[in-house]
Amino acid sequence: MSSDPVRVGVLSLHNSKETKAICNAVEDLGHEPVWLREENAAISVEDGDVSVEPAVDIIANRLLLSNTDQPAELLGLATTFERIRPMLNEPNAVLASIHKFATAATLADWNIRVPDALLALSNDRLNEGRERFGEVGVYKTAIGTHGGGTWKVDLTERVNPKVGNRQAFLQKLIDRDDEEHRDLRVYIVGDEIIGSMYRYAPEGDWRTNVALGGAVEDATDDMPDEAAETALYSADVMDLDYAGVDLVEGYDGWYVLEVNPTAGFKGLFEATGTSPAPYIAKLAIEAVDGEVDDDDVERIAATLDDSRPACAPLPKTNSSEQPDIGYIEEVVVTGTSGSTQALAKSDTGATRTSIDTQLAAEIGAGPIKSMTRVKSGSMKGGKARPVVDLVIGIGGNQHTVTASVEDRGHMDYL
Repeated sequence: MSSDPVRVGVLSLHNSKETKAICNAVEDLGHEPVWLREENAAISVEDGDVSVEPAVDIIANRLLLSNTDQPAELLGLATTFERIRPMLNEPNAVLASIHKFATAATLADWNIRVPDALLALSNDRLNEGRERFGEVGVYKTAIGTHGGGTWKVDLTERVNPKVGNRQAFLQKLIDRDDEEHRDLRVYIVGDEIIGSMYRYAPEGDWRTNVALGGAVEDATDDMPDEAAETALYSADVMDLDYAGVDLVEGYDGWYVLEVNPTAGFKGLFEATGTSPAPYIAKLAIEAVDGEVDDDDVERIAATLDDSRPACAPLPKTNSSEQPDIGYIEEVVVTGTSGSTQALAKSDTGATRTSIDTQLAAEIGAGPIKSMTRVKSGSMKGGKARPVVDLVIGIGGNQHTVTASVEDRGHMDYL
């Protein structure tokens, strides 16, 4: 074991709580964090010698591939770093994990129970097979995040094999809770369960994601052994060094829904009081023979320190690379049965996105999540309108938004 400080690079182009917490944990453990991002990272080949800037001993991969339209570009970047320095959550493992159907196929091949699912490249083949999922099923984009790109759909109607430019698939709905839908998130680092929580769907929704307002409850000490063993096995099969494994209980046991290589910490810390950040830092440090005090890890884990780390590079001053979004923009709006282009108008006085009834029907917006009462002018009551999820493409990026459906036929915008 070496007593010299280890330089741990955290590869992350975004400003998430998790990235900041890992960097701060590395420093609190007496080692040197390096935040690798656009402002400071470079790889050089000169006269056959390859170097990484800034210099690092090991890299923790925190790239959010599901949030970009071009995940292959970031995968290539991560692969370049991984060929030069040791990396936690290597690119090949992350690729298989962010693609939800690839995850399901891999786990099923290793005899891990997953919900029945069907991915088909043609519209006809997907719809030929939809009847075996019953009248209601789950419809997902293969790559998505924070509950975006996931719908509970009426399978008496046809669905498309794509949502925008992303492949989609059908999955059996596993639900044994008639009144309250919940699932189990187990966070794993190395071969250790750091914590687990039950996640409950918010009112009017069936998805349990904390980012969507789902409630959480500590499950670390009382989750079933079957669920714990399945989660550990799943992370191992997917070859991930750290991951959030999502499971749901059916009448015949536990099913794995997803294995998330960039799972958030906020909900887990809220439920358990434990941050995974120092455990990830420890795994990285010890992987290159650095020394870590386990008592320090446990102490640091009792706080989720997501303050701006001292190693954060200065932000870019030139923002010209960011797309300029105008007051009126042409967008691509996508539902479960198709996509179309439409004009959208920004309204700084509005609190919710809205979409025209006819357009919503054309793209298959839905299913209806809830009803909302929208006030109009000086009216005190307002009309009750259905609320649905949409995928909106604007400025080269896709966003999942919640929208009310209303008659906007007299307007020029969606």
